[in-house]
Amino acid sequence: MHQFPKLTLEEVKIGIEGCRKRATAIGVPMDIAITDETGNLLAFERMNGALVGCIQIAIDKAYTASVFGVATEELGSTSQPGGPDYGLNTASGGRFIIFAGGVPIRYGKNIVGGVGCSSGTAQQDADVAKAGVSVIQQHMSK
Repeated sequence: MHQFPKLTLEEVKIGIEGCRKRATAIGVPMDIAITDETGNLLAFERMNGALVGCIQIAIDKAYTASVFGVATEELGSTSQPGGPDYGLNTASGGRFIIFAGGVPIRYGKNIVGGVGCSSGTAQQDADVAKAGVSVIQQHMSK
């Protein structure tokens, strides 16, 4: 039997807090989602003032980063007309997100989850998601 690392509830809470701190620092309230390696939602937080229309987008960004193991913005470049992943954004009921804001969480060579953020610009969303992933990975390396 193979055993794979899993995110702990403590790590998930640390990730949400890391995202919240970065979002506060840049002045953009966010919808924040963290999923496990299969894309299932582990935690969600909607900061005061975050856009209601971005709730599902944040969840889907985390899902996409988890199941593909790449940042959602990377999928954007390969899913343009003529690209190898063209049409990806319409697959799976449109759940796959191909713009910035979803970042996979890695532990060694394993994908253990994803962070998705939405409510700002694509760059702001990615910045906040990367902050959450960074604090999770720092905690896992201890």
